[in-house]
Amino acid sequence: MADHQGLLSGGWDRVGRNKRYIIWFYLLNLALACLGAASFNNQAHDFLDHSLRSERLVHSLDVGVLIEMFAQPEFGPTHASRIAGLHFAFLFFIATALFLPGVLQGYASTYRLPREDFFRACGRNLWRFIRLMIVAGIVMGIVAAALFGLHGVLEKKAAESTNELLLPEVQFAGLAVIFLVMAALRIWFDLAQADVVLSDQRAVRKSIGAGFRHTWRNLGRLLASYVVTTIVAAIVLMAGLFVWIKFVPPSSVLSAIIVSQLTLLLLLIPRFWQRGVAVTYYLQNMVAPIAVESFTPVPVALPVVNEPAPAPVIPSVPPEPQVS
Repeated sequence: MADHQGLLSGGWDRVGRNKRYIIWFYLLNLALACLGAASFNNQAHDFLDHSLRSERLVHSLDVGVLIEMFAQPEFGPTHASRIAGLHFAFLFFIATALFLPGVLQGYASTYRLPREDFFRACGRNLWRFIRLMIVAGIVMGIVAAALFGLHGVLEKKAAESTNELLLPEVQFAGLAVIFLVMAALRIWFDLAQADVVLSDQRAVRKSIGAGFRHTWRNLGRLLASYVVTTIVAAIVLMAGLFVWIKFVPPSSVLSAIIVSQLTLLLLLIPRFWQRGVAVTYYLQNMVAPIAVESFTPVPVALPVVNEPAPAPVIPSVPPEPQVS
């Protein structure tokens, strides 16, 4: 039945069977974010604990107060806190490359993947994933720079036009094209990651080539699935912001933390859903079929049994003698 599932439904089933992965990544992200923001938190406490400006930040978010706070010499330089945040962001990148292979292996399994198999898949594919992410970063960076550069040129030409509606139309169409192109690149490397893990492919270039071929052949189907999951993520984000603005009072720090963290947790679901879509596509289209040879039974010769000659019949009554 799994072979006939759609990409979205198949990916959703895999996410539903492995909800623990979302919780693990959320806790990892939260822990690293807290550690990365600790330096800035201490710096802000040292300044705001002795300043009346903190009253204007407790009851509401005043952007003017934040800008003024950063400009004060007493606040000090933020270089150290920025460097700490970048270090923990890089650590999250390494953690993603370490644990994501286990997630893909768990999505492809028809049973609950044991902890030993999960970490075995993580360790075996760490260097392969780092190489894949480096190639993906280079390709996406070059393509994004070219697209945004072309978009800026088109915006400049549209601004020079006498048609007032041309500029917003060009801006919207350009951003839509950039989004679709970058989503296609994301699909390409997601399929490459699935191929590296599930086929135990050591040659990363072969997985990159296989991912590109399948992305090109089934671009419409794959892109539609990724666009749907992105729309779901946008709806979750808008709902979280709406609840924060309408129902969270400015003075309630606890409510703001609960709503924001719940929104971030729910935003992880579309990301893992996309991984489930990639694994579903891989299992349906990229797994080499096993050749099954037809079996023709060889005729078996029956053994020849030499039956013994029948014994002569001896009459029970001796024949009478003939009289001449």
